[in-house]
Amino acid sequence: MLTLKLVRLIEKHSEQLVGELTEQIHLSERTSDFRKIPAAELELAAAEVYRNLGEWLLQKTDEDIESRFRAIGARRAVEGVGLHQFVWALITSRDHLWHFLQREAFACNVVELYGELELYQMLTQFFDRAVYYGIQGFGPSELKNNASSGRLRASGKNWPYQFA
Repeated sequence: MLTLKLVRLIEKHSEQLVGELTEQIHLSERTSDFRKIPAAELELAAAEVYRNLGEWLLQKTDEDIESRFRAIGARRAVEGVGLHQFVWALITSRDHLWHFLQREAFACNVVELYGELELYQMLTQFFDRAVYYGIQGFGPSELKNNASSGRLRASGKNWPYQFA
């Protein structure tokens, strides 16, 4: 029950969180490729998750997460975002939520602390799956883009990311 309250707190402040996250991603050197993407597009992508976090954490299936984040990974690859920067942006998204909770909802007792830890675990699992499926969506598009731009060498080296 407490976990749901914390999720609702995030959803209630989603617009503020989305703005802060978008700014953080656009300003960070670790996510510089995202500067190619308009802030409004990034805000829409972040808002989809933040505004509906309860649904993503409690109702969406693994297949829903796979479908959504494979598509996002493929789109970002086509837009020229490096794989490492895509992963970093997802990790930044998770950490941004956690820092918000640390500022806004500090535990006063063991039960509240348990609720916060439970939500942190749920967020970590969600973003781990988002990264995993996003990378899978990234793979074929990035390989195609690298091959067409001549960045893959005919040296016989395999592409470093293997997907089942």
